[in-house]
Amino acid sequence: MPTIPYADDPSAPVLYDVPPEGLASYLPARQEPDDFDRFWKSTLDSCRPRPAAPELVRVDANLTTVDTFDVTFAGYGGDPVRAWLLLPSRRTGPLPCVIQYVGYGGGRGLVIDHLIWAAAGYAHLVMDARGQGGETPDPTARGAGPAIVSGLDDPAQYYYRRLFVDAVCAVEAVREMPDIDGERIVVAGASQGGGTALAVAAMGPPVSAVLCDMPFLCHWNRAVRLSDRGPYTAVARYCAEHRQPVRDVFATLAYFDGLNFAARCRAPALFSAALVDRVCPPSTVYAAYNHYAGPKRMIAWEFNDHEGGGTHQLVHQLSYLRDLWHPSSHAPGLV
Repeated sequence: MPTIPYADDPSAPVLYDVPPEGLASYLPARQEPDDFDRFWKSTLDSCRPRPAAPELVRVDANLTTVDTFDVTFAGYGGDPVRAWLLLPSRRTGPLPCVIQYVGYGGGRGLVIDHLIWAAAGYAHLVMDARGQGGETPDPTARGAGPAIVSGLDDPAQYYYRRLFVDAVCAVEAVREMPDIDGERIVVAGASQGGGTALAVAAMGPPVSAVLCDMPFLCHWNRAVRLSDRGPYTAVARYCAEHRQPVRDVFATLAYFDGLNFAARCRAPALFSAALVDRVCPPSTVYAAYNHYAGPKRMIAWEFNDHEGGGTHQLVHQLSYLRDLWHPSSHAPGLV
């Protein structure tokens, strides 16, 4: 695919993907298995535990305006999943909650990494990603390779089947918490977290909004062939090493494609894309956005790679939720 240099300098960044003027209309055909809905209904029916109150243990994080809790809830097959819960210390009633799904290869991090939403008056749950360097193991993982290729030969054994069930269970766990307004739950994330948020918004309990930044796990057929950095390259290596029919690999991935989830989403969504993103190529992000069936808005960061808008995007998200819910001058539930 030809590149489009930003400048005459050959070392300058390039738009190696679809030119910006073509992204808004980029709507590739979805590769959807005939039993897609049946597969996910069966998965949730058989692998999701009955909703139950999660375990919350107060953590002393040396913070005076935020209450923090180490949370454990039951995820896929009843496996324990860890999360942080942050709440504004001064609150008088149930709070809207932002559930954050993390990027690939990391875990929930430290409490002090996640102070923005509580400072803005929201409850904030940060879910660990099983088997990815956090504190939640993946006891049923197959093989010793990276998560993205674990069980890739069988949709029922694939890693993201387990992670997506965990993410749905996080929504149900939050609804069991007394400090949370169950009618105002937002699913959010960047990269892997954004792709996970799309899956949850499509097949989980209803959510109020989706905050989806540079979503990973979207338009696999293109992404694996185009991305030259990041987790998609592990799938390309898997295909090279195993030499099995490529169509079998992508037949599995079709059950986990954000395009198919986006087409089933109805909640309002704020997306973002980075137009020189070499990890999640912008055409794959726009493919999910253009297939998204609910009300939506896109913010594009033209000269950014996979870091996207960073905290500038957070500013947009804070305004987006404020405008969505039309709160008063004080955040709901705060003194």
